[in-house]
Amino acid sequence: MDSYPPVTASYPSDPRLPLLTLDEAREAVRLLRHFADDSLEGRTARDLAANLGRRLPSA
Repeated sequence: MDSYPPVTASYPSDPRLPLLTLDEAREAVRLLRHFADDSLEGRTARDLAANLGRRLPSA
């Protein structure tokens, strides 16, 4: 069985931002839907909103 060398990289010391809350994620999806139109950016916003919306809990 092959073994891998130990991890020797350094990790960033900057504080990490917390994950989004469910309310923040829903607001982001709402805003993406607001900007959805027939432009390339609007279609991309619509697609992203749909993708993210499917991944959020419904309750």
